[in-house]
Amino acid sequence: MKKSLDLVFLWHMHQPDYRDYASGDFVLPWVYLHAIKDYTDMAYHLERHPEVRVVLNFVPILLDQLEDYTDQFATGNIRDPLLRLLVHQDPVGLTAEQRVLALDSCFRSSHTKMIAPFPAYKRLWDLFALLQAEGETALSYLSGQYMADLLTWYHLAWCGESVRRESELVTRLMTKAEGFSYADRKQLFDLIGELTSGIIPRYRKLSESGQIEISATPHYHPLAPLLIDFDSAREAMPDVLLPKSPHYPKGRLRVSKHIQLAKQSHKARFGSEPRGMWPAEGSISVETLEVFAEEGCGWAASGEGVLVNSLRRSSLVVHERGQYLYRPYTLDTVADRMLCFFRDDRLSDLIGFEYSHWHGRDAAVHFIDQLNEISRHAAEGETPVVSVILDGENAWEYYPYNGFYFLDELYAQLEAHPDIHTATYSDFLKPDPVRTDRARTSSLPTIAAGSWVYGNFSTWIGCEDKNHAWDLLCAAKQSFDMVMSSGRLSQAEQEAADKQLCSCESSDWFWWFGDYNPANSVASFDRLYRHNLTELYRLLKLPAPISLADPISLGCLGETEVDGAMRRATE
Repeated sequence: MKKSLDLVFLWHMHQPDYRDYASGDFVLPWVYLHAIKDYTDMAYHLERHPEVRVVLNFVPILLDQLEDYTDQFATGNIRDPLLRLLVHQDPVGLTAEQRVLALDSCFRSSHTKMIAPFPAYKRLWDLFALLQAEGETALSYLSGQYMADLLTWYHLAWCGESVRRESELVTRLMTKAEGFSYADRKQLFDLIGELTSGIIPRYRKLSESGQIEISATPHYHPLAPLLIDFDSAREAMPDVLLPKSPHYPKGRLRVSKHIQLAKQSHKARFGSEPRGMWPAEGSISVETLEVFAEEGCGWAASGEGVLVNSLRRSSLVVHERGQYLYRPYTLDTVADRMLCFFRDDRLSDLIGFEYSHWHGRDAAVHFIDQLNEISRHAAEGETPVVSVILDGENAWEYYPYNGFYFLDELYAQLEAHPDIHTATYSDFLKPDPVRTDRARTSSLPTIAAGSWVYGNFSTWIGCEDKNHAWDLLCAAKQSFDMVMSSGRLSQAEQEAADKQLCSCESSDWFWWFGDYNPANSVASFDRLYRHNLTELYRLLKLPAPISLADPISLGCLGETEVDGAMRRATE
C-alpha cells in the first residue's frame, strides 16, 4: 500500500543590518548581491514550477534594506560604496581608498564556482595575485580599465543563473569579456536596480497566488530566549558560563516589540500579518513560545536537537527518529495550541553542505529516495510531515550554476511524484476536508531551550568574549531605560535610539565572537558592534563607556584591521 508524505521547505532569507545609521552608508554589499543572485533565482524556480509549494521566511530587517536599495536606485542617492564604484565615471581617477575597496571586495567570492569558470575574470585575478606579491607599489600599476573590468565582472559573477538565462545584457557583457565602458557599467547598474527593486513585489505575487507562505522572524533577528532569560542556556548546557549581568533588562518586552515590528512590516509589505514565524536561529524556549502565542503566532519551528532535548527532559525519548520527528507538536502550557515543527537536520544539511559536490540530477534523485524511505517506514495510518529548513541564499554559491540544475530537477520530480505533497505550515493550522490523512499532532509537557545549531546556545553565549559582548549590551540597555523614562528626549530622538538598540540586539553580533571564526573577521564585527553601541550612547546623549574603546575579542587584531575584513566575514 502506497503511503503519502507531506514535505515543507522553509527557505530562510536573512542578512543582518549592514547600514551605518550615522552616515547612512552600507558597510557591506551582501543584501543587493544576494538579491541579484539568490532571491531572484529562488523566485524563478518557483515560477517555473507552480505546483511546488514552500514557506519563504523573510527577516524584516532584510526587507528594510531591500527597500532602502529600492529608494537608492529611484532617487540616485547611492549609499553603497561598491555600487558607487560600479558607476564611477572616471575609473582612472579613483582614490587610493576606492582602489583598495574595489580590490578587497571584488575577489571575495567562491573562486572555484564564481571566478575560475570565467576566463576573463580569472585573468584579472591572476594579474592581481602576481602584483600583490610585489606589494602596494606594484598594485598601483593596475589601470583604470582594469578597475572598470574588475567591478563589472564581480557583479556579473554575482548575477543568478536565471538572470544569465533571461537577460540579453548580461549575456552580451559576458561575451564582450573586457574593455567595459561607462555605458556598459551603467546598464548593468540599472539592471541591478530593477532586480533588487522587484524582489518584494515578486514574492508578494507568489504569496497571493497561494503557492508560497511568507513567514517572518522577529524584526532585527534577536536571540529571543537569551533576551528573556540568560539562564535558559543552562537547559541544554548545565555548566555554561553566563555573563556577569543577571539578565537582559526587560528582555521579554523587547522580544514582544521585535515581534510586533515584524507583524507591522509584514502587513505593510504583503497585505496581512504572518501566520507563523521562524525564530532567529530556530531558538525557542517555553517563555519564547508563550510570547509568540500572545502575539497571535499560529506556528513556530526549530531544530531537531531541540526536540530530542525536549523529549529527554519530558522522559518521552523514542529511539527511532521516525517515531517522533515527523509530526507537529503543541506545548501543554500554551493554551491556544500554537503548532511547533522540527527540522530534519540530516536532509536539510544534505542540501546545505553535501549536494553541492554532486551532479544535480543525482542529488535530486537521492533526496527523493530519502523521502520515500521515510514514508515507507512511517507507522500505519500516519502521514509524516518532513521539515527541511535552511538558508535560501548562502549554500548556492558553492553549487555549480548557483544550484540551478539541482533545484530545477528537484522541483520537477516533486511536481511529478504522486505521493509526496509539498505544503506550507499554515496548511496544518486548520482541518482540511480533502486531506484527512494529515499528520496527527502530539503534545510536549515542556520545551528544552535551544537553537537549530547543536540544539543549544553555545554559538551565542558561554565564552568570555560572547559574555562580555552581552554585558556591554546590558549596560547600554540600562542606560537606555533610564534615559527613556527621564523625558529628556523628544519623540523623534526616542525613536532613533530605539531603532539603534534594536540593531544592537541582533543575534548576529554574538555569533561572530569566538576563536572558531577568522581573527580578522571577528575584529571587523567587533569594531562594528562597538561602533553601534557607541552610537546608541550618542543618541541617548550620554558619554560612551571607556570600555567600548577596547576590542571585545581576545583574538582581535586591533583597530588597524582593514575594513575589507568585513566583506570577507559573510562569505
